[in-house]
Order: sequence, then C-alpha cells, then structure tokens
Amino acid sequence: MRPISYSRVSDVGTAIGTVAADPESAFLAGGTTQVDLLRIYVEQPRRLVDINDLPLNQVEELPDGGLRLGGLARMSDVAEQPAVARRYPTVAEALVLGASPQLRHMATIGGNLLQRVRCSYFRDTEVPCNKRAPGTGCSALDGVNRGHAVLGTSDCCIATHPSDLAVALVALDAVVRTEGPAGSRSIPIDDFYLLPGQTPEREHPLSHGELITGVDLPPLPVAATSRYIKIRDRESYEFALASVAVAMAVAGGRIAEIRLALGGVATKPWRARAAERVLDGAPATVDSFTRAAEAEMAAAVPHGMNAFKIELGRRTIVRALMEMAKREATA
Repeated sequence: MRPISYSRVSDVGTAIGTVAADPESAFLAGGTTQVDLLRIYVEQPRRLVDINDLPLNQVEELPDGGLRLGGLARMSDVAEQPAVARRYPTVAEALVLGASPQLRHMATIGGNLLQRVRCSYFRDTEVPCNKRAPGTGCSALDGVNRGHAVLGTSDCCIATHPSDLAVALVALDAVVRTEGPAGSRSIPIDDFYLLPGQTPEREHPLSHGELITGVDLPPLPVAATSRYIKIRDRESYEFALASVAVAMAVAGGRIAEIRLALGGVATKPWRARAAERVLDGAPATVDSFTRAAEAEMAAAVPHGMNAFKIELGRRTIVRALMEMAKREATA
C-alpha cells in the first residue's frame, strides 16, 4: 500500500499553488486514465489535488467569433453543444468516437489532451521504457508494435498519442490556455505536443503546477465543413489505427481551403502539411487526394508489425477527402 493524500480546492490560484509547492503532487479531474496508472505504479504521486470544483467547465463564445472549451468541461457535454456540432463538427465527432459514453461523462477536455500513451511497454514496469524510465531503452522497437507510430518516431520511442480530440484541434489550429506559477500562457496546439526525439519523457511544455484552463477554437468558416474519420480494430471503444480530421472548402471544382491532421500513425497529433501543400488549389479529384496521401506518408518509417499503417494511412486520407468532396458537391 502507498499512502496518498487527497485535497479538494475551489479556486484556480489555490490549485496551482498547492501542486506547484509539492513536486510529488498532481491535479485530479476525471481520473479516467490517471487512476489506472496509479494502480499499476506507472505514476506515483503522493498527493492528489481534486480540481473538479474549479469554474472551468463551460463552453463560451469568444469576442472574435470562436469558442472556448473549459479545461474541466466534460467530453460528453462539449460534444452535445449545438455550437460545437454546427461550427466544428470534426471536434464533436472526435469526442464521440474517442471513448465510451461512461468515460465521456467523466473525462475532461484538459485531461483528454494530457492522457498518456497506451503502449503496453509504458504500462509494464518490469520492462524498459524511455518514456517511463528515461535511458532504459524502447522495448517496442523490436517488440509487439502493431499499434505503434510510423511518423515522428525516434530511436527512443515509437508510441502513438491516443487522443482523438487533439487530432481535430490540431487541424483547426486551436490554442491551449494555461495558468501556472509563472502566469498565463497561450500555446498553439501543434506546439503543445512534442516529438519524442531523445527526450520522450517530455510530452508537452507544461511546467509542474501548470493547469490547462481552456482550449480556444478559432473562428474558421471552413471548420463547419469538417469530418473526423477513425479506423480501428473494432467499431466501438477502441483506439485509432489511423484517423483523419479534415476541413475542406471547394470552389469551382478546386480546393479553396484545406486543413488536415492525422491520428493513430504518429507520436503526436500530426498536422499533414505535406498533403495540404499538394491539395492547395488542386482539383478535388481522387488523383489529387492520392498524390497528397502519398506525399504525407512518404516520410513514414515502419517497425515490423506496424508496416501496414503506411498504406492504411494513405487510404484513410483518401477516404476522408473523398467523403468531404462528395458533401461539398451536394451542398
């Protein structure tokens, strides 16, 4: 048995001060992943600070026409917000496809963005894992790695990031708002996630005691014509083998605006900029979509069992773009 102290706070300043003062403390919100990691000794804080009473659970209109998702807003509540479903359907779809209803009722927006990888070696404290124990090695490189990444990998880590929501947010250039001991910060979502490189234990730029207070969705008209496509081993309650968040506008048969991000194939939610460059101004045809998919997956590096993800990634990109093109043609 490991003793863990627990306290509950009701204002942001107290929450930040309490956690920042103790390097072995952690925030507790929905706890849908954190409690699992506590049980298997992957994470071992000696103090949990419950932040569920903080006033950060709303979805608010912003002066510029965007939306702010509170850091403690529940996934299910955000997905059901009419403004989210109407103006940012890829976000609503990613939330619904991201977990079972029971988990969506508990899990928060901030917690979803900060969830840890689902690599089995990360969760097994008896085997080497650079993310859990830096410098020990990556067991997945030569192990069971069917679900692992082919983009953004290094010789230190090939684990995929599990969040569906983050993929949609990366496609839309969302901004993460934080409060911490050093004050407030606004972090573009694509900068919020770090490639593993030689420091896979560093997944994001947050300091200890820094809290996600909200996520801002920018006022993007093209976001209203967006989708989230998720390919997985079973239809319900499974992590992505490959996924695509796409927002696209077509004018005169050509792509006037395109935003594309990938999940399930990379070590972070992956902005598909190579594909976007191919698609910008191109005809909205299967040939253009295929060339874009090939350009994006050209840098992929397979590791044994996960080689199929390169072709799966290509096909998922093409499928998502074809579905969007059909929608635009019938709109």
